[in-house]
Formats: sequence, C-alpha cells, structure tokens
Amino acid sequence: MNNTSNVSFRIDSELKKQADALFQNLGLNMTTAFNIFLRQSVRKGRIPFDVTINVPNSETIEAMIESLKLLSDPNTKAYNVEDALKELKA
Repeated sequence: MNNTSNVSFRIDSELKKQADALFQNLGLNMTTAFNIFLRQSVRKGRIPFDVTINVPNSETIEAMIESLKLLSDPNTKAYNVEDALKELKA
C-alpha cells in the first residue's frame, strides 16, 4: 500500500516555470525537489538554508569597510576616468 499524501499549494507561474527548468537540469521533478527540501528540513530541525533580508556576506562587508577607509584617507589618490585610463596604459 502506498503511504503518501497529496499536498496542494499556489505559486507564481513564472517561478514554477523557472523551478521546473532548474529541477529538470538537476535530473529532478518538482515532487522529488520538495521531498528533498522537506527531508532536509526535518533532518536538520530547521529550514536547510539561511533566510535573510539583503545581508551582505563577510567578504562584501570587508570590502565596504576598506572602501570607507580609502575614502576618508587624505593620502588616497583620486582619479577621473581619463586619468585612470592614462595611468593604466602607462
């Protein structure tokens, strides 16, 4: 006897199309992909990936801090596009 349940939900048509294409490229169908997601969620006891709102990663944060330091350093040489191109060609 098959021990499965049907689940029905609504998603954006374009999102479904993109997800179907992705899963097909991975050799999966939508059902298998969702089963993987659900099994990982249960196994880990959480959503199996970070859910964030535009939080930059540590490399981006370091680059932002470095750029702020350079902007506030009076010894940092500033270039306009023409001068930068001249210096690159030199």
